[in-house]
Amino acid sequence: MHPKFETKSNRVKGLSFHPTRPWILASLHNGVIQLWDYRIKTLIDKFDEHLGPVRGICFHGTQPLFVSGGDDYRIKVWNYKKRRCLFTLLGHLDYIRTVQFHPGELPWILSSSDDQTIRIWNWQSRGCLAVLTGHNHYVMCAAFHPKEDLVVSASLDQTVRVWDISGLRKKTVSPKSFGESEAQRLQADLFGGTDAIVKFVLEGHDRGVNWVAFHPTMPFIVSGADDRLVKLWRMNDSKAWEVDTFRGHFNNVSCVLFHPKYELVISNSEDKTIRVWDLNKRAGIQTFRRENDRFWILAAHPTQNVLAAGHDSGLVMFKLVSERPAYTTSASQLVYVSNGVLRAYDFASARDVPLMPLKKNSSGPLSAHPGSLSFSPADNAILVYYKGDGGHYELYQLAKDGRSSESSECKRGSGVNGAVFVGRKRFCVLDKSKLVVKDLSNTEIKRIVPALPMDQIFQGPIVGTLLLRSDEKIILYDLQQKKAMAELAVSGVRYVVWSYSPVMRVALIAKDSIVIASKNLEQLATVHEIIRIKSGAWDEHGVFIYSTLSHLKYLLPNGDSGIVRTLEIPVYITALRGNRVFCLDRECKNRVITVNPTEYLFKLALVQKRYADVLAMVQHANLVGQAIIAYLQNKGYADIALQFVRDERTRFGLALECGNIEVALEAAKVINDKDCWQRLGAAALRQGNHQVVELAYQRTKDFARLSFLYLITGNTEKLEKMLSIADKRGDVEGRFHNALYLGAARERAAVLLQSGFPQLAYVVAQAHGIDDLASQIAEQLVGADGDKSTLPTLKAEPKLLVPPIPVMRAYDSNWPLLTVSKGWQDALQQVTDDNKFAAATPEEEQPQGAWAEGASLPDELGAGAIAGEDAAAALGAEAALGEGSAWDQEAKLPEASPAPAAGEGDGWAIEAIEGLDAIPDEPVAAANSGARGKGEKGFYVPPTPGVPTGEIWCRNSQLAADHAAAGSFLTAMRLLNKQVGVVNFAPLRPLFLQLYMGSQVSLPCVSALAGLPSALQRNAQELASTPTGRMAGLPALCVAPGVAPLAERLKAAYNCFTKGAFADALLQFQTILVSVLLASANSRAEADELKELVVICREYSTGIQLELKRKEMQSQGGDIGRQLELAAYFTHSNLQLFHLTLVLRSAMTCAAQHKNYLNALSFARRLLELNPKPEFVNLAEKVCRLADANKSNALKINYDERNPFTMCCGSFTPIYRGSLSVLCPYCKASYLPQYNGTICTVCLLAAVGQTNVTGLNTGAPE
Repeated sequence: MHPKFETKSNRVKGLSFHPTRPWILASLHNGVIQLWDYRIKTLIDKFDEHLGPVRGICFHGTQPLFVSGGDDYRIKVWNYKKRRCLFTLLGHLDYIRTVQFHPGELPWILSSSDDQTIRIWNWQSRGCLAVLTGHNHYVMCAAFHPKEDLVVSASLDQTVRVWDISGLRKKTVSPKSFGESEAQRLQADLFGGTDAIVKFVLEGHDRGVNWVAFHPTMPFIVSGADDRLVKLWRMNDSKAWEVDTFRGHFNNVSCVLFHPKYELVISNSEDKTIRVWDLNKRAGIQTFRRENDRFWILAAHPTQNVLAAGHDSGLVMFKLVSERPAYTTSASQLVYVSNGVLRAYDFASARDVPLMPLKKNSSGPLSAHPGSLSFSPADNAILVYYKGDGGHYELYQLAKDGRSSESSECKRGSGVNGAVFVGRKRFCVLDKSKLVVKDLSNTEIKRIVPALPMDQIFQGPIVGTLLLRSDEKIILYDLQQKKAMAELAVSGVRYVVWSYSPVMRVALIAKDSIVIASKNLEQLATVHEIIRIKSGAWDEHGVFIYSTLSHLKYLLPNGDSGIVRTLEIPVYITALRGNRVFCLDRECKNRVITVNPTEYLFKLALVQKRYADVLAMVQHANLVGQAIIAYLQNKGYADIALQFVRDERTRFGLALECGNIEVALEAAKVINDKDCWQRLGAAALRQGNHQVVELAYQRTKDFARLSFLYLITGNTEKLEKMLSIADKRGDVEGRFHNALYLGAARERAAVLLQSGFPQLAYVVAQAHGIDDLASQIAEQLVGADGDKSTLPTLKAEPKLLVPPIPVMRAYDSNWPLLTVSKGWQDALQQVTDDNKFAAATPEEEQPQGAWAEGASLPDELGAGAIAGEDAAAALGAEAALGEGSAWDQEAKLPEASPAPAAGEGDGWAIEAIEGLDAIPDEPVAAANSGARGKGEKGFYVPPTPGVPTGEIWCRNSQLAADHAAAGSFLTAMRLLNKQVGVVNFAPLRPLFLQLYMGSQVSLPCVSALAGLPSALQRNAQELASTPTGRMAGLPALCVAPGVAPLAERLKAAYNCFTKGAFADALLQFQTILVSVLLASANSRAEADELKELVVICREYSTGIQLELKRKEMQSQGGDIGRQLELAAYFTHSNLQLFHLTLVLRSAMTCAAQHKNYLNALSFARRLLELNPKPEFVNLAEKVCRLADANKSNALKINYDERNPFTMCCGSFTPIYRGSLSVLCPYCKASYLPQYNGTICTVCLLAAVGQTNVTGLNTGAPE
């Protein structure tokens, strides 16, 4: 028993699995119905309208409905999407035991009750269709047959009854059929009709029968009763009889059913056990017991290998057999077991071959499933380990040449808990906490008793080592030294996956967690999941890819994880090759899943600081979504996250986080929110970007902060403007502060006087020597009486409140920053430059110590001090000291320093050169000095390199043709892959070269030199009148836009088709398909014409391939029926009318020649409907007369003209409506799912099944 999910609740009386979703309904004894998601182990919803215990519950097969029946005599039909009861069915007079929807298409509900009746209801009309009477005690169970019109019921009257309800079906489907009269219907109503009759009454139980069930496919019935017996019955059209009795339960049998996949019977009982019985051996093979809980109900999933049992304290979901396939991988192949056969699958060629059959296990289906495989390529041997029957292994020797063998000879060993190869011709088994090493002859070589007990062994990293699992740890054990080399505390490890490149690591997989460790078992990362982890494998980059029940996920060595894609069914990963994931499903079928590894490779490049790869992915990869942005933000790469964000608020936050004031300013202008401006101002102030601070304060109208900003930046002109603004606004406090900042004492005194503070105004005027204003204020204070006592007195030497004069006015440029952190772009540039420098001068000595590049200065000589000295020198003495300074008289330029004394700093002293003074000085120094300071002539400044024309073209266009014309073939291929899934670029190579050569011209110059290359612009006239000039250029294409250039090719292809030159016509149509990829359109009409051209070429290419295949089979004498099928399929191609008449004539003739007259008649009638040429009409009429005389088909072919279908272009078979199919992302040709990932045979360009495409960009305006 493999428990999968368990709940704790009140007693569970009813269970039902959803047929498609991972849901289970549990009806409880307290009247509550619970809806659980057993995959994520979460309670989804509860329904509690019943009054009393709910004993019956059932999901509908297709509708969002379920039905319940309880002790309140009510049947309720619920809609779980609307989360409410839709209606209630009333009619039973006692407890309702079971309810069930009809398993087919009929809108019926079957119910059984303690009122000794069984009722069939129509849940659409909400009425009772039939009442089945006959039992004389409680009816404990009733169930529909899964396929036939039968009902089986069990009752406490000790009988099992089988009811025939075929009459009810006929009556319901056609009530007035069979010529039934009104009198007959009245008689049926009065005396009972034949809607439901008892077909068999099965008697054999000695006490009341609690449960009964049909076998899903065979004519068997199983029942369980209070006599503690489980009985097996068989029936045919005329009788039913007891086959066998299963004994073993010690109390009443509550429920019994057949396993949907294996020949097993499962029963549970009030004796607290679940028992499993083998139908073939007719004996019990397993028993599962709970200590305190009685079992009441069982349910089996209709399609999956999962069961559920309800007991006194909840429910438990379990599997009897593990569905995990046994497999192991070597360098290039997968070895696995499927249906008792050992097989090998080659990853490169997708070749799957049987190797040999395994020895059949006689222990039954529960023990026949292998648990694990271990493969030794050097010895060509396989170890197959089985967990059942106490654990045993089988050793098989494969053929040396890899051929399959019919022999299943093996060497066996039992009573072990694991078996793995540990070296050449050596394997190790775990035998009761002892390690036993054996050779290929199954002979014991050595026996080792480790110090700690263990219960499982796994493959080690190198030869002669093992991983041992104990209760709470994993141990790396060396068999030669007989000691533990390392250990790691991790519990519940089930599987181990080793990576040998690029770095040796191991993934330890538990039920819901994965631990990544080094080869010495040093833990590197761990991840926990809420649902079960199924498998995993390493890719070539060192990323671990693992699968859960519903997702493929990745785990990086640093612990970061994420989702790669969702899964429709659980799979078991076997290997990874690029963007392909090789896996096995539960049916042991090989599958190849295509994934997009861009996200985890991008994160891996960030972790490994491979910034060149990061830059390439940022520029070209399709990385979008909040998840990648949040990841970059959390990891401190907010500047990279900016490359992916389009939402302005998110961009604003990221820009502030990474200190990118320019981007934040652009976003703030778009948002124009006060809070954003305030945050921007604070961030810009921290960086000293006072120009942005000024703009932010202006937008928020924060005049106080704005005035102080002008003060500290020395911008007195704007301070004066702020003063006048405050005056106009009537802001007294603002006027005073601005006057204080400006040193305008008269203005301050005026403000104080106007504000009602004449004493303070008098003090300010008197202290600053403004006598006229002081006398005016004094007159106001003294008044008419002349009392001067009201005048305030000043100190002897008052200190003037005058702001300092700005030494450096920095409002024209932002403040210098002390430190600048390097972003990822700078790091990338540094890495590139370092590589170039190292390659150019490999032997040059690099600066060391304090002279190394980027070495920081000490704090006392920091960048701020140096910047201050440079600024003072640049401003000159006058600007530095300011005009009107009290220090003007003493400010002098320093005199030249005296020459150093001998021996002090004279290491580079030189003696005078005789005669040198006679040579006059050239005026170069002055010129050079000026040039050095002001950029004048005298110094050669190389021009800044411009942007190449090809790069400009690639920036301005998303057309693959423009990128090819620019010579950027790689980006052109990426565009085509992204737009229409192109993977085969060989047919595009000549067109790429043609476009590139057509967009370039070579201008002749001197005869001895090569010509000057020049790019041709197709919008040259527009560029002449555009301010940006060549920066908006687009390449001149050597083909005209639209369908016109391809029209002549299409006519030529039609001509070849008309002449019957099918090979030439196919080449022409496929060439057109290639050319459309690089065509452009000037309007939506032209773009639609290009799309229509693709459809035309697809239809003709598919039809021509059908005809070529038919002619090939005809020449080789192949299957006639297959030839007729291909000819018939060709007639369903969407062709020109004249061409279709040719195809129909050919199919008609072929069918008539091989005496399939019915098919020939159909083709002839379709041909006549097209009004063809007279000779075609004459031939078709003759075929019609011949077919009317012989209405038969000599050959049966797979062709149904009435059932719409599309043609699989890989197998040339029909895909009827409703069947699964995949499409070519470019030409939309249809394929069966098995061709997913292959190159389309119609266009020869795209990969079939690729869905993440954006559509071909033809440049047409929206």
